[in-house]
Amino acid sequence: MRSKLPQVGTTIFTVMTRMAQQHKAINLSQGFPDFDCPPALLERVSFYLNDRRNQYAPMTGVPELREQIARKLSGLYGCSLDADQEITVTSGATEALFDAIQAVIDRDDEVIMFDPAYDSYDPSVRLAGGKPVHLQLRLPDYSIDWQQVEERINDRTRLIIINSPHNPSGSVLSAEDLNTLAGLIRDRDIYVLSDEVYEHMVFDGGLHQSVLRHPELREKSFAVFSFGKTYHATGWKMAYCAAPAAMTAEFRKVHQFVTFTSASFLQYALADFMRDCPQHPLELPAFYQDKRDYFCERLSHSRFSFKPSAGTYFQCVDYSAISELDDVSFVNWMTQEKGVAAIPLSAFYETTPGSRVIRFCFCKDNSTLEQATEILCRL
Repeated sequence: MRSKLPQVGTTIFTVMTRMAQQHKAINLSQGFPDFDCPPALLERVSFYLNDRRNQYAPMTGVPELREQIARKLSGLYGCSLDADQEITVTSGATEALFDAIQAVIDRDDEVIMFDPAYDSYDPSVRLAGGKPVHLQLRLPDYSIDWQQVEERINDRTRLIIINSPHNPSGSVLSAEDLNTLAGLIRDRDIYVLSDEVYEHMVFDGGLHQSVLRHPELREKSFAVFSFGKTYHATGWKMAYCAAPAAMTAEFRKVHQFVTFTSASFLQYALADFMRDCPQHPLELPAFYQDKRDYFCERLSHSRFSFKPSAGTYFQCVDYSAISELDDVSFVNWMTQEKGVAAIPLSAFYETTPGSRVIRFCFCKDNSTLEQATEILCRL
């Protein structure tokens, strides 16, 4: 059978989680918490599951949930959104990213993305017939070289994908970055896909710079957000996309034939929880910064070198002082022989950078982080 994605294998997250399970290793690879979502949210889920809310939800999402999303985004980012025409609930952020790419990319359109990049971007572009253009973030701070972006923009450029806070590096974009991006695409037929699923995980007093804060970018952007990341419920695969009405109309043409809709009782439950507990996302930066600090303080006694992550619940570390193995071989050895799983950063690159950097996930109970760092400090 002819493959449409001949270079694509099983995603690294599946590979490493399976390996962690097989070898009974502590899984700091795939990004999911080992603690549960808020009890009040679980109560609402149970209520609606038993309240005959088990049939199709509207294709665009339950109205009550879209209204709560609009209120949240308005309060956080100062934008006025039409819940009916500009917000769509999706089955996870990966679906929203896919829908947005399919909605705007035609054959031979070019899409700029920045390596290390989340692994769904490239194949989604290829499935649309587009051409991924991979630009590497500048080390050591994983920042965007905007001069390089300007040089690569041409008449075929149709979309630029940004991700802040950034997975896997943990870097964050500044207001100046967004101003520069806006200037580069001004008066051009270029859209922005802004992956903002870690919006509530910006540390050290930083502020998340959503494209929705930026009036100019707001009119040309798909902004993607995640309930799973925010409410510690990644297995629910619940997310949403905000975009101008005309762009949303095209987005929904794809969405309706990808998943059509998402679990109805979860949507009603999330709507109630957003209404009743609006403080939850506001508490997340401190919650996850505490976990970052706990993990990094304990890891500071190891031979790994690192700078604490500025955002997300990921921490990148350099293992050069420990091993000369390539990053895939190193994480395989660490998982199988030492009992801690991580992600090799080369999985996020089109062209392997040759560095010895891996990614740990610290959205775990402190007891889990304590066990893992005890092992890591002995390497």
